[in-house]
Amino acid sequence: MKEKEREEIEKWIEGDESGAEMLSRVSSVRPFVFPPPLHRVPLRVGNVLELVGPSPSAKTQILINAAITSVLPKPYGGLDHLVLFLDLDCRFDITRFSQLLIHRITQHGTDSYDQSLYHLCMARFLYVRCYDSFEFLHTLRTLHCRLEKEKEVQGVGVHVLMIDSIGAFHWMDRASMFLSQRETSKKKLFLQTVSEAVVQNIKKLLQVHPMLIMATKSVIFGNRYSTASNEVKGNMEERCSKNMTRNHQNFQYREYMPSVWQSFVTHRILVHSSDEHPGTTNHQNSSAYLLEWLLPKLSFPDRIVVKDAGVFVQS
Repeated sequence: MKEKEREEIEKWIEGDESGAEMLSRVSSVRPFVFPPPLHRVPLRVGNVLELVGPSPSAKTQILINAAITSVLPKPYGGLDHLVLFLDLDCRFDITRFSQLLIHRITQHGTDSYDQSLYHLCMARFLYVRCYDSFEFLHTLRTLHCRLEKEKEVQGVGVHVLMIDSIGAFHWMDRASMFLSQRETSKKKLFLQTVSEAVVQNIKKLLQVHPMLIMATKSVIFGNRYSTASNEVKGNMEERCSKNMTRNHQNFQYREYMPSVWQSFVTHRILVHSSDEHPGTTNHQNSSAYLLEWLLPKLSFPDRIVVKDAGVFVQS
């Protein structure tokens, strides 16, 4: 084992690096250049980008677009890296990913596509499905070895870790708090403890494998002019969280993730439905959404359209 590798593993075992060490390491890496709609703010390894919105609101589609950009070689407008996709929602459509990848490849040549390039990109997309918090935490704790092996085999490392969706197990874990010891033999999961373990394990992973973290989070929107029935529903949701975020169109979402995760997030995007619905144009089904940067705060939103060929920003 090389001396440098031994030092990295020792750091992994011992714990977190200092803030100055992490800042020095991260600042030496060039920012990622993603196509719209993630083009407004430069993103670097060590950043944690959270895509917030109702279901559906194109959050996973935005991840797919970014993943394809990451795995494509540089001559095809890509970043030439591996992507690790953790599917906590268990609804990822690999057929959709494959179709969009083929579309991106054919954009750079003839109507046919390079099959060897297609297989190379598919091999660079690493997919893991988790069904509960136990599997999620176990996956995070064992990723170091897997990422090392993938880097050896493929010659490039993972620079983007995607989590879809980070709040998928929140309500199951919340319910487990009320189960008696007789009803379950597993150790009770408390929301704060689970989130702390998730954040701690990701931080340890970043010490050895510098990555950009991109996570989606489903939320429920309410409107200040909602009906009485919606107000009752909102009151029930309010018991679960005291935090509330509003945008300039009077929409609001209630934050439910523990503070340890919220403070871990460095960038946040809000995605929600647009008042305009393009419907069908040029024989392509499409849906319109508004994308707003909340962290850092940008004063203007982007109107995005999800079509059969991918996600596009309307001018």
